[in-house]
Amino acid sequence: MLPRTYENQVCSVARALEAIGDRWTMLVIRDAFLGVRRFDDFQRDLGIARNVLTDRLNRLVEEGILEKRAYQERPERFEYRLTEKGADLWPVLVSLMKWGDRHALADAGQPTLIVHRDCGGEVNERFRCERCGADVDAHSSAAMPGPAAPRRWPTAAL
Repeated sequence: MLPRTYENQVCSVARALEAIGDRWTMLVIRDAFLGVRRFDDFQRDLGIARNVLTDRLNRLVEEGILEKRAYQERPERFEYRLTEKGADLWPVLVSLMKWGDRHALADAGQPTLIVHRDCGGEVNERFRCERCGADVDAHSSAAMPGPAAPRRWPTAAL
Protein backbone atom coordinates (compact mmCIF):
# COMPACT_ATOMS: atom_id res chain seq x y z
CA MET A 1 0.00 0.00 0.00
CA LEU A 2 1.31 3.44 -0.91
CA PRO A 3 1.80 5.97 1.86
CA ARG A 4 -0.58 8.96 2.00
CA THR A 5 2.20 11.43 1.20
CA TYR A 6 4.85 11.44 -1.48
CA GLU A 7 7.55 13.42 0.34
CA ASN A 8 10.36 11.69 -1.55
CA GLN A 9 8.77 12.31 -4.93
CA VAL A 10 10.03 15.45 -6.63
CA CYS A 11 7.08 15.50 -8.99
CA SER A 12 4.13 17.82 -9.47
CA VAL A 13 1.82 14.89 -10.26
CA ALA A 14 2.66 13.24 -6.92
CA ARG A 15 2.15 16.51 -5.06
CA ALA A 16 -1.21 17.09 -6.74
CA LEU A 17 -2.26 13.57 -5.80
CA GLU A 18 -1.62 14.40 -2.16
CA ALA A 19 -4.36 17.03 -2.38
CA ILE A 20 -6.91 15.42 -4.71
CA GLY A 21 -5.80 11.88 -5.45
CA ASP A 22 -8.56 9.65 -4.18
CA ARG A 23 -11.94 8.66 -5.54
CA TRP A 24 -14.11 10.37 -2.92
CA THR A 25 -12.17 13.63 -3.11
CA MET A 26 -12.59 13.85 -6.87
CA LEU A 27 -16.30 13.05 -6.61
CA VAL A 28 -16.78 15.76 -3.96
CA ILE A 29 -15.04 18.22 -6.30
CA ARG A 30 -17.21 17.04 -9.21
CA ASP A 31 -20.36 17.64 -7.16
CA ALA A 32 -19.10 21.09 -6.12
CA PHE A 33 -18.78 21.95 -9.83
CA LEU A 34 -22.35 20.70 -10.31
CA GLY A 35 -23.59 23.11 -7.65
CA VAL A 36 -23.76 20.88 -4.58
CA ARG A 37 -22.89 23.04 -1.57
CA ARG A 38 -24.16 21.47 1.64
CA PHE A 39 -22.91 18.51 3.63
CA ASP A 40 -26.20 16.60 3.57
CA ASP A 41 -26.51 17.11 -0.20
CA PHE A 42 -22.98 15.79 -0.81
CA GLN A 43 -23.71 12.84 1.47
CA ARG A 44 -27.03 12.03 -0.19
CA ASP A 45 -25.70 12.42 -3.73
CA LEU A 46 -22.53 10.40 -3.19
CA GLY A 47 -23.76 7.82 -0.69
CA ILE A 48 -20.51 8.39 1.19
CA ALA A 49 -20.08 7.68 4.91
CA ARG A 50 -20.41 10.86 6.96
CA ASN A 51 -16.97 10.47 8.59
CA VAL A 52 -15.31 9.99 5.19
CA LEU A 53 -17.12 13.03 3.78
CA THR A 54 -16.12 15.13 6.80
CA ASP A 55 -12.50 14.12 6.27
CA ARG A 56 -12.57 14.92 2.54
CA LEU A 57 -14.30 18.28 2.99
CA ASN A 58 -11.88 19.29 5.75
CA ARG A 59 -8.91 18.31 3.59
CA LEU A 60 -10.24 20.27 0.60
CA VAL A 61 -10.73 23.33 2.82
CA GLU A 62 -7.19 22.92 4.24
CA GLU A 63 -5.82 22.69 0.69
CA GLY A 64 -7.67 25.87 -0.33
CA ILE A 65 -9.74 24.05 -2.96
CA LEU A 66 -13.04 24.63 -1.15
CA GLU A 67 -14.09 27.49 1.07
CA LYS A 68 -16.35 26.83 4.06
CA ARG A 69 -19.08 29.45 4.59
CA ALA A 70 -21.69 29.58 7.33
CA TYR A 71 -25.25 29.78 6.03
CA GLN A 72 -27.10 29.17 9.32
CA GLU A 73 -26.30 30.05 12.93
CA ARG A 74 -28.55 27.78 15.04
CA PRO A 75 -27.62 25.09 14.58
CA GLU A 76 -24.44 26.19 12.89
CA ARG A 77 -24.35 24.89 9.32
CA PHE A 78 -21.93 25.43 6.49
CA GLU A 79 -21.77 25.25 2.75
CA TYR A 80 -18.70 24.54 0.66
CA ARG A 81 -17.79 26.55 -2.43
CA LEU A 82 -14.99 26.17 -4.90
CA THR A 83 -12.18 28.68 -4.60
CA GLU A 84 -10.24 29.92 -7.61
CA LYS A 85 -7.74 27.13 -6.90
CA GLY A 86 -10.66 24.70 -6.97
CA ALA A 87 -12.03 26.18 -10.20
CA ASP A 88 -8.62 25.52 -11.75
CA LEU A 89 -9.44 21.80 -11.50
CA TRP A 90 -12.19 22.16 -14.15
CA PRO A 91 -9.99 21.01 -17.05
CA VAL A 92 -8.84 18.02 -14.99
CA LEU A 93 -12.42 16.91 -14.33
CA VAL A 94 -13.55 17.53 -17.90
CA SER A 95 -10.56 15.56 -19.19
CA LEU A 96 -11.39 12.65 -16.86
CA MET A 97 -15.03 12.81 -17.94
CA LYS A 98 -14.13 12.85 -21.64
CA TRP A 99 -11.73 9.94 -21.10
CA GLY A 100 -14.51 8.05 -19.31
CA ASP A 101 -16.94 8.87 -22.13
CA ARG A 102 -14.46 7.44 -24.63
CA HIS A 103 -13.23 4.38 -22.71
CA ALA A 104 -15.71 3.57 -19.93
CA LEU A 105 -19.07 4.70 -21.30
CA ALA A 106 -22.21 2.89 -20.24
CA ASP A 107 -24.50 1.55 -22.96
CA ALA A 108 -27.03 4.32 -22.29
CA GLY A 109 -24.57 7.05 -23.32
CA GLN A 110 -23.08 10.08 -21.63
CA PRO A 111 -24.46 10.95 -18.19
CA THR A 112 -23.25 14.56 -18.42
CA LEU A 113 -22.67 17.02 -21.24
CA ILE A 114 -20.53 20.13 -20.91
CA VAL A 115 -21.90 22.97 -23.01
CA HIS A 116 -20.81 26.49 -23.90
CA ARG A 117 -23.08 28.96 -22.09
CA ASP A 118 -23.08 31.46 -24.96
CA CYS A 119 -24.31 29.20 -27.77
CA GLY A 120 -25.20 25.83 -26.19
CA GLY A 121 -22.63 23.92 -28.24
CA GLU A 122 -20.97 20.89 -26.67
CA VAL A 123 -17.44 21.36 -25.33
CA ASN A 124 -14.87 18.93 -26.71
CA GLU A 125 -11.79 17.38 -25.07
CA ARG A 126 -9.73 20.42 -26.11
CA PHE A 127 -12.10 22.74 -24.17
CA ARG A 128 -13.41 24.25 -27.36
CA CYS A 129 -17.05 24.71 -28.31
CA GLU A 130 -17.93 22.43 -31.21
CA ARG A 131 -20.61 24.83 -32.44
CA CYS A 132 -18.91 28.25 -32.44
CA GLY A 133 -15.24 27.34 -31.92
CA ALA A 134 -14.76 29.48 -28.79
CA ASP A 135 -12.34 28.42 -26.08
CA VAL A 136 -14.38 27.45 -23.00
CA ASP A 137 -13.48 27.38 -19.30
CA ALA A 138 -15.28 26.71 -16.04
CA HIS A 139 -16.94 30.13 -16.07
CA SER A 140 -18.21 29.95 -19.66
CA SER A 141 -19.58 26.41 -19.45
CA ALA A 142 -22.51 24.58 -17.93
CA ALA A 143 -23.14 20.93 -17.18
CA MET A 144 -26.31 19.45 -18.64
CA PRO A 145 -27.88 16.03 -18.19
CA GLY A 146 -26.85 13.66 -20.96
CA PRO A 147 -28.77 10.65 -22.30
CA ALA A 148 -27.68 8.47 -19.35
CA ALA A 149 -28.21 11.07 -16.62
CA PRO A 150 -29.68 9.78 -13.36
CA ARG A 151 -33.18 10.93 -12.46
CA ARG A 152 -31.96 13.12 -9.61
CA TRP A 153 -29.25 15.20 -11.25
CA PRO A 154 -27.71 18.36 -9.79
CA THR A 155 -28.60 21.04 -12.33
CA ALA A 156 -26.41 23.90 -11.16
CA ALA A 157 -23.96 25.42 -13.62
CA LEU A 158 -20.28 24.65 -13.56
